[in-house]
Amino acid sequence: MGFASFARQKYLNLETFKKNGQGVKTPVWFAAEPSLQLDSNDAKLYVYTLGVSGKVKRIRNNPRVKVAPCDMRGGLKGDWVRARAEILTGAEAQHGMQLLNKKYAPWKQLLDFFAMFRKRERTVFVLRPT
Repeated sequence: MGFASFARQKYLNLETFKKNGQGVKTPVWFAAEPSLQLDSNDAKLYVYTLGVSGKVKRIRNNPRVKVAPCDMRGGLKGDWVRARAEILTGAEAQHGMQLLNKKYAPWKQLLDFFAMFRKRERTVFVLRPT
């Protein structure tokens, strides 16, 4: 199954889980690893967020997530898929950010430009189907 339903989509709805098990859903930008087939179990989707966001805290506590294709407001456009999130550093984080920059040009570059004045760290994570 993998992430086939995310082909040609702009947003995914990411559900992370609090310690009490309650889910928190957030629409986010994502970029697929182009060297892997989306319908395979090896597929990878890269996402970025602010380093101190609730998503990052919840992923550190529990890497189990659910994802579904959605519109910019989080309205579902497909079924939920179980996945595992892993926070990245170094070269793989840079690779994920390059894929996001390419997919969302020029909007992401504009956001990055204004974000640099606020000096906020960004965190990149990868999603893999489970």
